[in-house]
Amino acid sequence: MRRSTDPAVGERIRARRLHRGWSIRFAASRAGISHATWSRIERGLQASDNRFMLADIAGALECAPADLAGIAVPAPDRATAAAQGAVLGLRRALIDIDLTEPPAEGREAVPVVELARSVSLADALLQACDYAGAARLLPDLLRDLHTETAGPGHREALRLLCDATHIACTVLRNLGHPADAWLAAERCRDAADAAGDPVLRGHAAYALSRAATACGSYQRGQTIAERAMDDLDRELGRPGGPEVLGSLHLVAALASRCRQRPEDSRDWLTQAAELARRTGETTAMGMFFGPTNVDIWRMSIEVDDGDPALVVDIARRTVPAAIPAGLRQVFYYADTARALARIGGRDREAIRFLLTAERIAPQHVRTSAELAATTRVMLDRSRRQAGGSELRGLYERMRPG
Repeated sequence: MRRSTDPAVGERIRARRLHRGWSIRFAASRAGISHATWSRIERGLQASDNRFMLADIAGALECAPADLAGIAVPAPDRATAAAQGAVLGLRRALIDIDLTEPPAEGREAVPVVELARSVSLADALLQACDYAGAARLLPDLLRDLHTETAGPGHREALRLLCDATHIACTVLRNLGHPADAWLAAERCRDAADAAGDPVLRGHAAYALSRAATACGSYQRGQTIAERAMDDLDRELGRPGGPEVLGSLHLVAALASRCRQRPEDSRDWLTQAAELARRTGETTAMGMFFGPTNVDIWRMSIEVDDGDPALVVDIARRTVPAAIPAGLRQVFYYADTARALARIGGRDREAIRFLLTAERIAPQHVRTSAELAATTRVMLDRSRRQAGGSELRGLYERMRPG
Protein backbone atom coordinates (compact mmCIF):
# COMPACT_ATOMS: atom_id res chain seq x y z
CA MET A 1 0.00 0.00 0.00
CA ARG A 2 1.35 3.37 -0.94
CA ARG A 3 2.28 5.90 1.70
CA SER A 4 0.18 9.03 2.07
CA THR A 5 1.95 11.91 0.37
CA ASP A 6 1.24 14.13 3.35
CA PRO A 7 2.33 12.35 6.54
CA ALA A 8 1.51 15.56 8.39
CA VAL A 9 -2.19 14.64 8.16
CA GLY A 10 -1.54 11.39 10.02
CA GLU A 11 0.66 13.25 12.49
CA ARG A 12 -2.11 15.77 13.18
CA ILE A 13 -4.59 12.96 13.76
CA ARG A 14 -2.19 11.17 16.10
CA ALA A 15 -1.40 14.37 18.02
CA ARG A 16 -5.07 15.16 18.60
CA ARG A 17 -5.79 11.57 19.66
CA LEU A 18 -2.90 11.50 22.12
CA HIS A 19 -3.85 14.92 23.48
CA ARG A 20 -7.18 13.40 24.50
CA GLY A 21 -5.51 10.32 25.94
CA TRP A 22 -7.43 7.96 23.67
CA SER A 23 -6.29 4.62 22.31
CA ILE A 24 -6.51 3.98 18.58
CA ARG A 25 -9.29 1.46 19.18
CA PHE A 26 -11.37 3.94 21.15
CA ALA A 27 -10.88 6.78 18.66
CA ALA A 28 -11.62 4.50 15.71
CA SER A 29 -14.81 3.26 17.37
CA ARG A 30 -15.97 6.88 17.71
CA ALA A 31 -15.36 7.41 14.00
CA GLY A 32 -17.01 4.14 12.98
CA ILE A 33 -13.91 2.79 11.20
CA SER A 34 -11.59 -0.11 11.97
CA HIS A 35 -8.64 0.46 14.27
CA ALA A 36 -6.38 -0.97 11.56
CA THR A 37 -7.51 1.70 9.08
CA TRP A 38 -7.01 4.44 11.66
CA SER A 39 -3.53 3.12 12.42
CA ARG A 40 -2.55 3.07 8.72
CA ILE A 41 -3.71 6.66 8.27
CA GLU A 42 -1.77 7.82 11.33
CA ARG A 43 1.37 6.14 10.02
CA GLY A 44 0.95 7.61 6.53
CA LEU A 45 0.34 4.20 4.96
CA GLN A 46 -3.11 5.06 3.66
CA ALA A 47 -4.12 8.16 1.71
CA SER A 48 -6.45 10.47 3.59
CA ASP A 49 -8.14 12.30 0.70
CA ASN A 50 -11.53 10.65 1.29
CA ARG A 51 -13.85 13.44 2.45
CA PHE A 52 -16.25 11.02 4.18
CA MET A 53 -13.55 9.28 6.19
CA LEU A 54 -11.74 12.51 7.02
CA ALA A 55 -15.04 14.01 8.19
CA ASP A 56 -15.70 10.94 10.37
CA ILE A 57 -12.22 11.15 11.91
CA ALA A 58 -12.59 14.88 12.50
CA GLY A 59 -15.96 14.29 14.13
CA ALA A 60 -14.47 11.66 16.42
CA LEU A 61 -11.68 14.07 17.42
CA GLU A 62 -14.14 16.97 17.75
CA CYS A 63 -12.43 19.24 15.23
CA ALA A 64 -12.99 20.43 11.67
CA PRO A 65 -11.76 18.35 8.68
CA ALA A 66 -9.70 21.37 7.61
CA ASP A 67 -7.81 21.18 10.94
CA LEU A 68 -6.59 17.73 9.93
CA ALA A 69 -6.11 18.44 6.23
CA GLY A 70 -4.03 21.53 6.93
CA ILE A 71 -6.14 23.74 4.67
CA ALA A 72 -7.45 25.99 7.40
CA VAL A 73 -6.74 29.25 5.61
CA PRO A 74 -7.15 30.16 1.94
CA ALA A 75 -4.58 30.30 -0.79
CA PRO A 76 -2.90 33.68 -1.03
CA ASP A 77 -4.41 34.90 -4.31
CA ARG A 78 -6.44 38.07 -3.99
CA ALA A 79 -9.82 36.74 -5.10
CA THR A 80 -9.75 33.73 -2.80
CA ALA A 81 -8.55 35.81 0.12
CA ALA A 82 -11.32 38.33 -0.60
CA ALA A 83 -13.93 35.57 -0.60
CA GLN A 84 -12.82 34.29 2.79
CA GLY A 85 -12.51 37.84 4.09
CA ALA A 86 -16.15 38.56 3.20
CA VAL A 87 -17.47 35.64 5.27
CA LEU A 88 -17.64 37.62 8.53
CA GLY A 89 -19.74 40.38 6.97
CA LEU A 90 -22.07 37.82 5.42
CA ARG A 91 -22.41 36.01 8.74
CA ARG A 92 -23.32 39.25 10.51
CA ALA A 93 -25.94 40.07 7.89
CA LEU A 94 -27.53 36.64 8.29
CA ILE A 95 -27.74 37.17 12.05
CA ASP A 96 -29.30 40.60 11.53
CA ILE A 97 -32.10 39.58 9.14
CA ASP A 98 -34.22 37.70 11.66
CA LEU A 99 -37.78 37.85 10.35
CA THR A 100 -39.15 37.72 13.90
CA GLU A 101 -37.55 41.13 14.47
CA PRO A 102 -38.39 44.42 12.72
CA PRO A 103 -35.91 45.70 10.11
CA ALA A 104 -33.21 48.09 11.27
CA GLU A 105 -34.40 51.67 11.55
CA GLY A 106 -33.10 54.32 9.20
CA ARG A 107 -32.38 51.98 6.30
CA GLU A 108 -33.63 53.47 3.03
CA ALA A 109 -36.08 51.32 1.11
CA VAL A 110 -34.90 49.98 -2.25
CA PRO A 111 -37.45 49.28 -5.03
CA VAL A 112 -38.24 45.59 -5.39
CA VAL A 113 -37.38 45.64 -9.09
CA GLU A 114 -33.88 46.84 -8.22
CA LEU A 115 -33.54 44.18 -5.52
CA ALA A 116 -34.56 41.55 -8.08
CA ARG A 117 -31.74 42.68 -10.38
CA SER A 118 -29.26 42.42 -7.51
CA VAL A 119 -30.42 38.89 -6.66
CA SER A 120 -29.97 37.92 -10.32
CA LEU A 121 -26.46 39.36 -10.25
CA ALA A 122 -25.60 37.46 -7.05
CA ASP A 123 -26.86 34.25 -8.67
CA ALA A 124 -24.79 34.90 -11.81
CA LEU A 125 -21.70 35.42 -9.66
CA LEU A 126 -22.38 32.18 -7.81
CA GLN A 127 -22.90 30.20 -11.03
CA ALA A 128 -19.54 31.54 -12.24
CA CYS A 129 -17.99 30.48 -8.90
CA ASP A 130 -17.08 34.09 -8.13
CA TYR A 131 -17.59 33.58 -4.41
CA ALA A 132 -15.78 36.81 -3.56
CA GLY A 133 -18.11 38.87 -5.73
CA ALA A 134 -21.24 37.18 -4.38
CA ALA A 135 -20.09 37.42 -0.75
CA ARG A 136 -19.39 41.16 -1.12
CA LEU A 137 -22.77 41.82 -2.70
CA LEU A 138 -24.95 39.75 -0.37
CA PRO A 139 -24.75 41.52 3.05
CA ASP A 140 -26.33 44.81 1.92
CA LEU A 141 -28.72 42.94 -0.36
CA LEU A 142 -29.94 40.72 2.50
CA ARG A 143 -30.52 43.71 4.75
CA ASP A 144 -32.36 45.60 1.99
CA LEU A 145 -34.59 42.59 1.37
CA HIS A 146 -35.26 42.29 5.10
CA THR A 147 -36.33 45.94 5.12
CA GLU A 148 -38.65 45.42 2.17
CA THR A 149 -40.38 42.42 3.82
CA ALA A 150 -42.10 45.04 6.00
CA GLY A 151 -43.10 47.16 2.98
CA PRO A 152 -45.77 47.04 0.28
CA GLY A 153 -43.75 44.61 -1.84
CA HIS A 154 -43.34 42.12 1.00
CA ARG A 155 -44.51 39.03 -0.92
CA GLU A 156 -41.95 39.47 -3.69
CA ALA A 157 -39.32 40.51 -1.13
CA LEU A 158 -39.83 37.22 0.74
CA ARG A 159 -39.38 35.23 -2.46
CA LEU A 160 -36.24 37.17 -3.30
CA LEU A 161 -34.97 36.75 0.26
CA CYS A 162 -35.41 33.00 -0.08
CA ASP A 163 -33.31 33.09 -3.27
CA ALA A 164 -30.63 35.33 -1.75
CA THR A 165 -30.22 33.26 1.41
CA HIS A 166 -30.05 30.11 -0.70
CA ILE A 167 -27.20 31.71 -2.67
CA ALA A 168 -25.50 32.69 0.60
CA CYS A 169 -25.81 29.11 1.84
CA THR A 170 -24.09 27.72 -1.25
CA VAL A 171 -21.30 30.32 -1.16
CA LEU A 172 -20.56 29.63 2.51
CA ARG A 173 -20.68 25.85 2.11
CA ASN A 174 -18.33 25.90 -0.87
CA LEU A 175 -15.90 28.17 1.00
CA GLY A 176 -15.71 25.61 3.81
CA HIS A 177 -18.05 27.24 6.36
CA PRO A 178 -20.83 24.65 6.79
CA ALA A 179 -22.14 26.00 10.11
CA ASP A 180 -22.60 29.44 8.57
CA ALA A 181 -24.24 27.74 5.60
CA TRP A 182 -26.71 26.16 8.04
CA LEU A 183 -27.58 29.63 9.39
CA ALA A 184 -28.20 30.85 5.83
CA ALA A 185 -30.40 27.81 5.16
CA GLU A 186 -32.43 28.53 8.29
CA ARG A 187 -33.02 32.09 7.08
CA CYS A 188 -34.05 30.61 3.72
CA ARG A 189 -36.55 28.36 5.48
CA ASP A 190 -37.93 31.30 7.48
CA ALA A 191 -38.50 33.29 4.28
CA ALA A 192 -40.13 30.32 2.54
CA ASP A 193 -42.45 29.71 5.48
CA ALA A 194 -43.43 33.38 5.59
CA ALA A 195 -44.11 33.33 1.84
CA GLY A 196 -46.32 30.25 2.23
CA ASP A 197 -44.96 28.70 -0.97
CA PRO A 198 -44.54 24.88 -0.84
CA VAL A 199 -41.93 24.84 -3.63
CA LEU A 200 -39.87 27.48 -1.84
CA ARG A 201 -40.14 25.36 1.31
CA GLY A 202 -38.71 22.44 -0.63
CA HIS A 203 -35.97 24.68 -1.98
CA ALA A 204 -35.12 25.74 1.58
CA ALA A 205 -35.18 22.11 2.74
CA TYR A 206 -32.61 21.29 0.06
CA ALA A 207 -30.34 24.04 1.43
CA LEU A 208 -30.83 22.76 5.00
CA SER A 209 -30.14 19.16 4.00
CA ARG A 210 -26.96 20.08 2.13
CA ALA A 211 -25.71 22.21 5.02
CA ALA A 212 -26.46 19.49 7.58
CA THR A 213 -24.64 16.89 5.49
CA ALA A 214 -21.66 19.24 5.05
CA CYS A 215 -21.54 19.58 8.85
CA GLY A 216 -21.37 15.78 9.18
CA SER A 217 -24.97 15.47 10.44
CA TYR A 218 -25.84 12.87 7.82
CA GLN A 219 -28.95 11.44 9.47
CA ARG A 220 -30.35 14.94 10.00
CA GLY A 221 -29.66 15.85 6.39
CA GLN A 222 -31.40 12.75 5.11
CA THR A 223 -34.41 13.24 7.40
CA ILE A 224 -34.87 16.84 6.22
CA ALA A 225 -34.72 15.77 2.58
CA GLU A 226 -37.14 12.86 3.00
CA ARG A 227 -39.74 14.96 4.84
CA ALA A 228 -39.55 17.66 2.18
CA MET A 229 -39.99 15.03 -0.56
CA ASP A 230 -43.18 13.79 1.07
CA ASP A 231 -44.55 17.35 1.09
CA LEU A 232 -43.50 18.10 -2.49
CA ASP A 233 -45.08 14.96 -3.95
CA ARG A 234 -48.38 16.85 -3.83
CA GLU A 235 -46.96 19.94 -5.58
CA LEU A 236 -45.50 18.52 -8.79
CA GLY A 237 -47.82 20.62 -10.90
CA ARG A 238 -46.26 23.84 -9.60
CA PRO A 239 -43.38 25.50 -11.48
CA GLY A 240 -40.10 24.23 -10.08
CA GLY A 241 -41.74 21.39 -8.15
CA PRO A 242 -40.26 18.44 -10.10
CA GLU A 243 -36.80 20.05 -10.20
CA VAL A 244 -36.72 20.70 -6.47
CA LEU A 245 -38.03 17.19 -5.77
CA GLY A 246 -35.32 15.68 -7.96
CA SER A 247 -32.65 17.74 -6.22
CA LEU A 248 -33.89 16.50 -2.85
CA HIS A 249 -33.49 12.93 -4.12
CA LEU A 250 -29.87 13.77 -4.97
CA VAL A 251 -29.01 15.14 -1.53
CA ALA A 252 -30.76 12.14 0.07
CA ALA A 253 -28.49 9.92 -2.04
CA LEU A 254 -25.43 11.79 -0.78
CA ALA A 255 -26.54 11.60 2.86
CA SER A 256 -27.25 7.87 2.52
CA ARG A 257 -23.79 7.22 1.10
CA CYS A 258 -22.25 9.24 3.93
CA ARG A 259 -24.13 6.96 6.33
CA GLN A 260 -22.56 3.94 4.60
CA ARG A 261 -25.86 2.87 3.03
CA PRO A 262 -24.88 2.43 -0.62
CA GLU A 263 -28.04 0.53 -1.60
CA ASP A 264 -30.26 3.34 -0.32
CA SER A 265 -28.05 5.84 -2.08
CA ARG A 266 -28.39 4.01 -5.38
CA ASP A 267 -32.18 3.88 -4.96
CA TRP A 268 -32.37 7.65 -4.47
CA LEU A 269 -30.13 8.20 -7.51
CA THR A 270 -32.33 5.92 -9.60
CA GLN A 271 -35.43 7.89 -8.63
CA ALA A 272 -33.63 11.17 -9.38
CA ALA A 273 -32.61 9.83 -12.81
CA GLU A 274 -36.22 8.86 -13.57
CA LEU A 275 -37.40 12.37 -12.71
CA ALA A 276 -34.59 13.87 -14.80
CA ARG A 277 -35.66 11.86 -17.83
CA ARG A 278 -39.09 13.48 -17.51
CA THR A 279 -37.88 17.03 -16.92
CA GLY A 280 -34.91 17.07 -19.28
CA GLU A 281 -32.16 19.64 -18.76
CA THR A 282 -33.58 22.55 -16.75
CA THR A 283 -32.48 25.80 -15.13
CA ALA A 284 -35.42 26.16 -12.73
CA MET A 285 -34.54 27.92 -9.47
CA GLY A 286 -30.85 27.82 -10.38
CA MET A 287 -30.62 24.10 -9.55
CA PHE A 288 -29.86 22.89 -13.10
CA PHE A 289 -31.65 19.63 -12.43
CA GLY A 290 -31.57 17.16 -15.31
CA PRO A 291 -29.79 14.06 -16.60
CA THR A 292 -26.37 15.76 -16.72
CA ASN A 293 -26.55 17.01 -13.15
CA VAL A 294 -27.68 13.58 -11.93
CA ASP A 295 -24.57 12.07 -13.53
CA ILE A 296 -22.32 14.74 -11.95
CA TRP A 297 -23.86 14.00 -8.55
CA ARG A 298 -23.36 10.27 -9.15
CA MET A 299 -19.68 10.96 -9.81
CA SER A 300 -19.31 13.05 -6.65
CA ILE A 301 -21.00 10.40 -4.51
CA GLU A 302 -18.95 7.55 -5.99
CA VAL A 303 -15.51 9.20 -6.06
CA ASP A 304 -14.60 8.96 -2.38
CA ASP A 305 -15.23 5.38 -1.35
CA GLY A 306 -16.65 3.83 -4.48
CA ASP A 307 -15.23 2.66 -7.80
CA PRO A 308 -12.98 5.27 -9.47
CA ALA A 309 -13.24 3.44 -12.79
CA LEU A 310 -17.02 3.88 -12.66
CA VAL A 311 -16.55 7.63 -12.11
CA VAL A 312 -14.34 7.81 -15.21
CA ASP A 313 -16.89 5.81 -17.22
CA ILE A 314 -19.67 8.21 -16.22
CA ALA A 315 -17.43 11.16 -17.08
CA ARG A 316 -16.76 9.71 -20.53
CA ARG A 317 -20.46 9.75 -21.43
CA THR A 318 -21.30 13.04 -19.72
CA VAL A 319 -21.09 16.43 -21.44
CA PRO A 320 -20.65 19.04 -18.69
CA ALA A 321 -21.30 21.91 -21.12
CA ALA A 322 -24.97 20.84 -21.09
CA ILE A 323 -25.12 22.80 -17.82
CA PRO A 324 -24.29 26.48 -18.44
CA ALA A 325 -22.84 27.00 -14.95
CA GLY A 326 -19.28 26.72 -13.73
CA LEU A 327 -20.70 25.82 -10.31
CA ARG A 328 -21.69 22.39 -11.63
CA GLN A 329 -19.02 21.95 -14.31
CA VAL A 330 -16.22 22.33 -11.76
CA PHE A 331 -17.42 19.22 -9.91
CA TYR A 332 -17.34 17.21 -13.12
CA TYR A 333 -13.68 18.08 -13.78
CA ALA A 334 -12.56 17.96 -10.15
CA ASP A 335 -14.17 14.60 -9.38
CA THR A 336 -12.90 13.08 -12.62
CA ALA A 337 -9.41 14.22 -11.64
CA ARG A 338 -9.79 12.67 -8.18
CA ALA A 339 -10.95 9.38 -9.72
CA LEU A 340 -8.12 9.29 -12.26
CA ALA A 341 -5.61 9.94 -9.48
CA ARG A 342 -6.82 6.75 -7.79
CA ILE A 343 -6.22 4.69 -10.93
CA GLY A 344 -2.64 3.75 -11.59
CA GLY A 345 -0.85 5.40 -14.49
CA ARG A 346 -3.43 8.10 -15.23
CA ASP A 347 -1.94 11.07 -13.43
CA ARG A 348 -1.33 12.98 -16.66
CA GLU A 349 -5.06 12.93 -17.40
CA ALA A 350 -5.86 13.80 -13.80
CA ILE A 351 -3.60 16.86 -13.94
CA ARG A 352 -5.32 18.03 -17.11
CA PHE A 353 -8.75 17.73 -15.50
CA LEU A 354 -7.56 19.49 -12.34
CA LEU A 355 -6.16 22.43 -14.29
CA THR A 356 -9.39 22.66 -16.29
CA ALA A 357 -11.35 22.77 -13.03
CA GLU A 358 -9.07 25.55 -11.82
CA ARG A 359 -9.59 27.57 -14.99
CA ILE A 360 -13.37 27.29 -14.58
CA ALA A 361 -13.49 28.03 -10.86
CA PRO A 362 -10.17 29.07 -9.30
CA GLN A 363 -11.71 30.16 -6.00
CA HIS A 364 -13.46 26.81 -5.65
CA VAL A 365 -10.44 24.68 -6.48
CA ARG A 366 -7.98 26.65 -4.35
CA THR A 367 -10.09 26.34 -1.20
CA SER A 368 -10.93 22.64 -1.56
CA ALA A 369 -9.31 20.38 1.04
CA GLU A 370 -10.15 17.29 -1.05
CA LEU A 371 -8.46 18.67 -4.16
CA ALA A 372 -5.43 19.78 -2.17
CA ALA A 373 -5.10 16.25 -0.81
CA THR A 374 -5.40 14.75 -4.29
CA THR A 375 -2.78 17.18 -5.58
CA ARG A 376 -0.43 16.14 -2.79
CA VAL A 377 -0.94 12.48 -3.69
CA MET A 378 0.02 13.09 -7.30
CA LEU A 379 2.81 15.52 -6.44
CA ASP A 380 4.57 12.86 -4.42
CA ARG A 381 4.33 10.41 -7.32
CA SER A 382 5.57 12.93 -9.86
CA ARG A 383 8.81 14.06 -8.23
CA ARG A 384 10.75 12.57 -11.14
CA GLN A 385 8.01 12.44 -13.74
CA ALA A 386 6.48 14.79 -16.28
CA GLY A 387 3.75 16.98 -14.87
CA GLY A 388 5.53 17.74 -11.64
CA SER A 389 6.01 21.44 -12.42
CA GLU A 390 2.31 21.93 -13.19
CA LEU A 391 1.33 20.16 -9.98
CA ARG A 392 3.78 22.15 -7.90
CA GLY A 393 2.34 25.35 -9.34
CA LEU A 394 -1.21 24.26 -8.55
CA TYR A 395 -0.28 23.19 -5.04
CA GLU A 396 1.45 26.51 -4.42
CA ARG A 397 -1.80 28.23 -5.33
CA MET A 398 -3.62 25.98 -2.85
CA ARG A 399 -1.13 26.31 -0.01
CA PRO A 400 -1.88 28.41 3.05
CA GLY A 401 -0.31 31.88 3.00
